Amino acid sequence: MAKLLVIPWNKEQLYTTISYADAYLIGIKDLSVNTCFYSKEEMIELIHLLKENNKEIFIALNKNMHNKDLPYLKEIMLWLEEQNINGIFYYDIALVEIKQTLQLKTPLVWAQEHLTTNACSANFWYQEGVIYMYVSAEITKDEIIELKKSSSMKLIVPMFGYIPMFASKRHLIKNYLEKFSLEDNSNYYYLQKEGKEYPIIDNKNGTFVYSGNILNGIYEYSFLKDNTIDYATLNGFFISNETFTTILQKFKTVNDENKKQYEEEIDALFSNIDRGFLYKETIYKVKKNG
Repeated sequence: MAKLLVIPWNKEQLYTTISYADAYLIGIKDLSVNTCFYSKEEMIELIHLLKENNKEIFIALNKNMHNKDLPYLKEIMLWLEEQNINGIFYYDIALVEIKQTLQLKTPLVWAQEHLTTNACSANFWYQEGVIYMYVSAEITKDEIIELKKSSSMKLIVPMFGYIPMFASKRHLIKNYLEKFSLEDNSNYYYLQKEGKEYPIIDNKNGTFVYSGNILNGIYEYSFLKDNTIDYATLNGFFISNETFTTILQKFKTVNDENKKQYEEEIDALFSNIDRGFLYKETIYKVKKNG
């Protein structure tokens, strides 16, 4: 079965799920987005904790980098080389060049979210020394299977949680609140549109909007085993620690006999569950002139 890679919303969620997860993805302050992130000093403590519990460790250095970020990025990548972690998620291709230039051994995970959709690009990055691919949540189950057959990458596939939809370097929420003299008293907000609520985070890295529905792929989780997918991610963002732990327990014990039951039980916990794009094909047609 594919290993369960947890993306915790906070440190407490990490603690409550540690008995059930196989691996964790966490971030470093000023270099990470769409993860919980911590200072280098806090990371030392967390890495020690995860190693004590025999958990695999992935670090997200997945911010779109600026020139001013590069010295600290190099420092952190050199430091992580000493920590013997399992991989680094990247968005900016500066990390590929830094890894090659400094001859680092820590594996990289191609994690450009909406771009990680095809075997041709996957094989290109594999030739550049990248061995993992964080598969886009916007392709179908059949396309994931085909991607595994046609690429050399080890695949990491989203299977549960809110999905990152949109990012902007601009502070869209904070600018709005400032414009209309509204109080800024929360770390996250919701956009209501067409009967759905879209979670939003606006922090120093910009504005990040998440899907209005929660992906529940526990029924499909078994196909990962059949097609030798390496990891399934469960994202705990905007979900209570208790509920998320319950869901992780079900993923840990799911099998062909109980997967339908577990799917229904998870669906019943929320009012906004769906199957994402696992069964939704996207077809582009070229418009003919005349």
